[in-house]
Amino acid sequence: MSDLFFDFTVDKAAKKVFITRDFNAHIDLVWEAFTNADLLDQWVAPTPFTAKTKYMNFVEGGKRFYAMVSPEGNERWALQQYKSIQPKTFFSLYNTFTDADENPDPTGSDWEYTFNSIDDKTQVHIEIYNESFERMESLLEGFKIGFTMTLENLDSLFSNLK
Repeated sequence: MSDLFFDFTVDKAAKKVFITRDFNAHIDLVWEAFTNADLLDQWVAPTPFTAKTKYMNFVEGGKRFYAMVSPEGNERWALQQYKSIQPKTFFSLYNTFTDADENPDPTGSDWEYTFNSIDDKTQVHIEIYNESFERMESLLEGFKIGFTMTLENLDSLFSNLK
């Protein structure tokens, strides 16, 4: 287990999840890991799943279409639409599950990522707003476990890149 700062807080009334995590990496590398499809595919899926990006255009108004792939080859597709980007400090997106043809689920979530350099580390704060309380409730337990695993994957990636 990492000794890096990690906080995962849920505000059910506001339909929000707040995640703050420190990384032992320079802000340039952390930013790249969150905004580059090749790097995202290396860490964003909880083991034993893998991620595969079909396409990604990291610009305001751009999209990332990707799947989480189970060891058996089952794919769970999602679409991210980038709303705002302030290089190396902030970006926001709308995320929704889709089918393989990009037909979106009726509800999704808004994500905001804030990046701060603190000494020799980088802190990432993520705020997630779910349109549907029921959607948030149904995903929450598995999401916390899976997201924690992905952050540990990212720690490993940073260790290997140094």
